[in-house]
Amino acid sequence: MKHQWLDQAIKYDGLQMNPIWTYQNFGVMGDSIVAFRGPCQIPAENILDIEDLRAHQKIQGADMLHFIVEVFHQSFPLAVTLQRLMVCMAQKTIQSEYQISLDRQGDDLYFEKRKLSISIAAISSVSAKIHLALNISNEGTPVPTCCLSEFGIDPKKFGEDLMASVVHEWKSILEATWKVKLL
Repeated sequence: MKHQWLDQAIKYDGLQMNPIWTYQNFGVMGDSIVAFRGPCQIPAENILDIEDLRAHQKIQGADMLHFIVEVFHQSFPLAVTLQRLMVCMAQKTIQSEYQISLDRQGDDLYFEKRKLSISIAAISSVSAKIHLALNISNEGTPVPTCCLSEFGIDPKKFGEDLMASVVHEWKSILEATWKVKLL
């Protein structure tokens, strides 16, 4: 799995969940994770979670740390599993390195009932996709939130560290499948 920090600010609008978005826009081909900083505002036509659509939930924030993961030839349940693993890895890193106690509810992270993250996993015609984003600021969020800046967490360093951890874990997962004799 390749990983790359994207230096330019990118507004997340849900179109980044389209297949091969990172290859088309940044030349990152194959299994990958990229991270970038930017606002989030997802119009209703790009919201993938039907519960959010039914509730007319706004998904937005003025400044967020975004991760886009794409893995090929994988199932939807595997995408959700990788999404949850990634959220757990983010939680563990924040708790161990910054001594901030976070609660995880499914694929979301909370601090004192304030939401830190948003996330979705989906499957396309060619790949499994994951979007995970953490608030850098609380500005522009439609629900009570917490953010990386209030915890003193540098978004770029955290983003690069989490990407490296995900790449290492993905490699380890694949290697675990390569060493087992099938029945």
